[in-house]
Amino acid sequence: MTLFAIRETSLDPSEAIAAVSHPGAGGIATFLGVVRDTNDGRRVERLEYEAYASMAEKELARIAREIEAEIPGVRLAALHRVGALAIGDVAVVCAASAPHREEAFVASRRLIDRIKERLPIWKREHYADGDSKWVACAHTEHARA
Repeated sequence: MTLFAIRETSLDPSEAIAAVSHPGAGGIATFLGVVRDTNDGRRVERLEYEAYASMAEKELARIAREIEAEIPGVRLAALHRVGALAIGDVAVVCAASAPHREEAFVASRRLIDRIKERLPIWKREHYADGDSKWVACAHTEHARA
């Protein structure tokens, strides 16, 4: 079972873990990206994510195939949230299983790094002073001013 999805609802890490679990998995590594209350010294009140969802899901699957080819025996799952998120909300879930822990850790790290680099998902930070801006966008040419 593979799981790669963009969702408007809360993310459940156990869903991604279940998607990569199997009898040969001796290690399962997860990564949760959580909304924090500050960035670059500015107080953040909430985030807003937008995505080209169908393209993002296809790219998630492509990234997973790449990593699975690089690290034999790895299974991956990823979920990314869109919409308005509050401080403490889970924005992204990555799970990787492998026969051994080292491969699971490496695969999980590669998965989140490539998601941040390549997914057509845009993040807008809303600050305590009322200002907001689009930040950390993988495809900055698509980010809105």
